[in-house]
Amino acid sequence: MLNRLLVNLFNEVLETESRAVITGDFMDISNNDMHIIDAIGVGEPQNMSAIAAKMMVTLGTLTVNMNSLEKKGYIERKRSTEDKRMVYVTLTEKGRKAFFHHRDFHKEMIKAAVRGLEEDEMKALISCLEKLDRFFVLYHG
Repeated sequence: MLNRLLVNLFNEVLETESRAVITGDFMDISNNDMHIIDAIGVGEPQNMSAIAAKMMVTLGTLTVNMNSLEKKGYIERKRSTEDKRMVYVTLTEKGRKAFFHHRDFHKEMIKAAVRGLEEDEMKALISCLEKLDRFFVLYHG
């Protein structure tokens, strides 16, 4: 039963997120693209290796996605002036809008998921999710 719940939750979150986030101005990208945008973030420019590590993908795989996102106007890439091998990525204004659109969905999803939970239920949920997260981090290596 636990396996069925985890698999169903994973699939439902992805499907719901896709329907809620890949809308309007963002119909030209995928849910995976949106997660890359999230990994880039709105802070300091990120280098390609750091983004690939966050996404748990190879640099080659990420490069293919970045080419598409750059072509669609979501990101900008710039070579470091100190080390020409380093490429830094930032979000364009369109990319920033996508980032906040995605973040807002996650905020609403969390609010809905915990609405009505008692404090002890919230602590138990957080504890279980932390253990599950540790398992996946260790499993992925």
